[in-house]
Order: sequence, then structure tokens, then C-alpha cells
Amino acid sequence: MADIVQLERDIKEIIDELKGICQTAGLTGSAAEEVVITSTFLYKFLNDKFMWNLDKLAEKYKMTREELLNDNDALDSFYHTYAEDVAFTKEDTITYLATKVNEQRFYEVFDNALERISNNPRNEVFSVETADGGRKPLFTRITENVEASKRNNFAVSLFGVISKKKFDFGDAFENNFDFYSTIFEYLIKDYNVASGTYAEYFTPQAVSSIIAKILVRMSPIRDTLYEVYDPSAGSGSLVLHLANELGDGSFGNKARVYTQDISQKSTRFLRINMLLNGLTESLENIIEGDTLVSPAHFEEKDNPNSGLKHFDFITSNPPFKMDFSSTRDIIATKWSGSDRFKQGVPNIPANKKESMAIYLLFIQHILYSLKDEGKAAIVVPTGFLTAKKGIEPKIRKAIIDNQWLKGVISMPSNIFANTGTNVSVLFIDKGNKVIDGDEDSGKVILIDASKLGEKIKDGKNQRTVLRKGEIEKIENTFIERKENDDFSVLVTYDQIQEKGYSFSAGQYFEVKIEYVDISADEFQKRMDTYMSLLSQQFQKGKELEDSIMKQMGGLKL
Repeated sequence: MADIVQLERDIKEIIDELKGICQTAGLTGSAAEEVVITSTFLYKFLNDKFMWNLDKLAEKYKMTREELLNDNDALDSFYHTYAEDVAFTKEDTITYLATKVNEQRFYEVFDNALERISNNPRNEVFSVETADGGRKPLFTRITENVEASKRNNFAVSLFGVISKKKFDFGDAFENNFDFYSTIFEYLIKDYNVASGTYAEYFTPQAVSSIIAKILVRMSPIRDTLYEVYDPSAGSGSLVLHLANELGDGSFGNKARVYTQDISQKSTRFLRINMLLNGLTESLENIIEGDTLVSPAHFEEKDNPNSGLKHFDFITSNPPFKMDFSSTRDIIATKWSGSDRFKQGVPNIPANKKESMAIYLLFIQHILYSLKDEGKAAIVVPTGFLTAKKGIEPKIRKAIIDNQWLKGVISMPSNIFANTGTNVSVLFIDKGNKVIDGDEDSGKVILIDASKLGEKIKDGKNQRTVLRKGEIEKIENTFIERKENDDFSVLVTYDQIQEKGYSFSAGQYFEVKIEYVDISADEFQKRMDTYMSLLSQQFQKGKELEDSIMKQMGGLKL
């Protein structure tokens, strides 16, 4: 079995070397750097997976790899057997390109191979669909990101890193989701910064894991195919953790993933994340586009007249506040009369348009998109839990009146490195109804985990990291529905209504007064001591006042 630690070290070394080449080419900090790094890394990964699978089939047919590559009938059988993987031809592989690396225009050979892979009809499913029906290819011509005179040296240097004989991804393919999550996070960590129309974001692994485990354990999981969705998917941490937690059934992975995100960069990241984790059957459901204006998933695929699709599970870490004034009226008009945004669309303020609470629309869209027994987890600013005016209390009221709330976890501050906003997670369960005669039915668990975690430096930012025991405490408390002093409390829907629909755990904790049983003599002794101390303090105060008056010549203030 491969050494996981060494594998991780070798993969990170490849990523670092690619970044070094981009720095030499003057791409550091540019959008082009991210495209070059992620594309080259992905090409290496897909090439090695193609070769790994090829060797397995060649062994079965008692052929060499080269014989299989040159036998069209055998190769067609290979493509059919591994239809879920990106298809290469012999001319696309690293082995073949290595014979061309000394050519004067090698950069064209390299780019042509990337373009050929993207245009292969077998690989159309690996392109990303946009909301207007267009497609984004798997690869672009990456050497065109540097000036013409540098392209050949640039291509040779990149290829030199990924063609090293000492490392092959083949040793990594037997590893699990956690391994690839770590690698993926390292790959995108320098490019996961806020920019563009929506902020690109990456939900911390610990938070994604907590959410996934709780969602899956909120009710028994059957051996069936679940449809899971993220309407603001970012790079996919939340939805892919959930898919992994659902696990495999008798037919393969239990999750069919659906996503949408307006960010081109985040959608590229998500595609890489899904390819690394083998969720290729869901790639056709990745849509790049504005979920709020043009939601792209329908009950009947590509048929808007069939109505928006409803899902078994939804996870989301939506953008909180941002300027969407250019689409606000379009959203309000297009969905007027629909229940999709029944609690309201935020108005455009005269000042600070960037403070428009766009997350309120995502919450409503998620509630609307859940099946009747569906479950969801939504990351929200903690202020949402108690806000008394505006759309926030209307949404909370609708959740409680419909008996949809399963629980809330308030997270530590700075759990996200790129925002100082305190966050909480809402857990929605449309099946969490009150059943007559069952006192435990419909109860809601509220957890205040804000005091957990340790502070660490993350680049220029300070971030809070949850320790393993703290993660387990949060998960177990929620799943087992435990009450712990000043940490968690179970409440009814009626109690929440009485508290003005507040979702804050602290407002439901009991105020406890410690009583000490003492005798009457002991009580009198303590009172005498307190009275004596008070008399002394009064005397000192009088002496200080006299001293001040004397210094001021007897003048009264």
C-alpha cells in the first residue's frame, strides 16, 4: 500500500513547482496563473488515471499498454468500460508528448493535445454548461497566457514537472475522499479569495464535515439514489462532503449532485473537485449561471415549464451581503406571485448597496426547492437568528409555523478566514413535525458552539480552528439531541414562538442561581462583615471628599 504522507508531499511538491514556473513567467497573482496551475495539474491527474485504467485492461487482455493503444477495437472496448473517465488518444498522453518535447514549437503540440481532449466527442460531458445553454471546455490553450517569445520554454518547463518519472498519480487512486479534499484545498488555496460579482468562497473542511454528518444522520438513509443540490456551490466543499457521507449503495454512489454558481472560477474549481473524487456522472448537472435570476434545474431536464426541481438534500454557504441592485427588480418581477420569494426581496438602499442581504433570497430559494420530506443545511450570518425587523423574522416565522426547523449551530467567530462575520448553520427538516401524543416529536436543538476552537494565523488573517474533540462534541450533541448547560438546549416550536421566533440558543438557557445552605448565625456573621466593609468604604469616601474640598479652597461643586 502506498505511503499516504509521501504521496501528499509529492503532490504538493508538483503544485509548488508549477507555481514557481508561473512566477518566473510573471503570472503570479494574475487570473492566468490559476488557470495554468489547475489545468496542468488536472491534465496530469487525468492522464495518469487513463494510463492506470489502461494497464488494468491490458493485463486482462494479456496485452501491453502500447498494443492496446494501437488496437482500435480493444481501445473502443476500453472507452466503453471506463466511460465515466476522460478519454485520451495516444497523441494526448504524457508518454507521447515526451517524444515531442525537443521540438521548436512544442508549446503548440502541448496546447493542441489539451484542445483535442476537450473537443473529443466522448468528453463533452466534462464541459460545463452555462445557464444560457453554452458550454465551457475542459481545457483551454494554456501557453497563450504568456507572450509568444516565452511560450516554448514555458511549455517545456510545465511539462518537465508533470512528466517526472518519480511520481505517478496511479498510487493515489485507491485513496479516499479526505485525501483528495486535502489535496484540492492545497491546490486552490492561493486563488480562493473574494472577487467578482459573487465572492468565491471555500467552506472549511471541519464545517463541511459537521454539516454532512448531521444531515445524513437526521433520519435513516435508504439504499436509494438521493438528489443533492447546492445553489451557490462555490468550489463544492459542502455538497461533495454530503455526497461522500451518503456513501455507496448497491448501484454505486447514493448521491446525484446538482449545482449552480455564477462564478466562472468557482465552477472550474468544482469541476476539478468532482473529477478528483470520481463523481463524473454528476458533471452534466453543474451549471454556471445566476441561480436567483435563472435557476437551471427543472423537474424535467431542460424543460422550464415543468417547474423548478425539488431535492432530497440541499447544502449552501451563500454570499451574505452584496450589491445585486442590477438584478433586484428582475428577480422581483419575474417571480412575482410565486411562493419562491414569498417573504420578500430586499430593497435597493440609497447608500451602501453592497450591504444588500442577498443570502435571504438563497434561504427562500432553498426552502422552496426542498422535497416535502427534504433536509437542508444553510450557513447564515448569526445576526439572522435574532433580527427583529425586515425579511429575516418573516423567514424565521415561516420556518417555525411550517414546523421545518431541526436545529441551529452557532459557530465560533472567524471560523471562515476571509470574513469576520459570525456564522451559524440552520438545519431544516420538512419532516420534523409535531406528532400528537409524542412529546419528543418536533423538538428543535439549539447549540452555542461560539466558545470552542483555537485561534491560528492563516496568512494575513486570524482563523478559528475546531479541534477533533470539539467537532465530535458538536456532531454528537446534535445527532443525539443532548442538553448541556450553556451549550445546547431542546426547545419546542411553541417556545420559539413565545420568544419572538428567536433561533439563538442563549435566549433559552436557564438562569441558574447557586444556593448555599447556611445557619442563621452564619448568615448574621456574613451580614455583619459586609456591613463593616461598607462602613469602611463610606468613611474612606468621606475622607477623600473632605480632602478634595480642602484643596479647592472650600468651594462646593
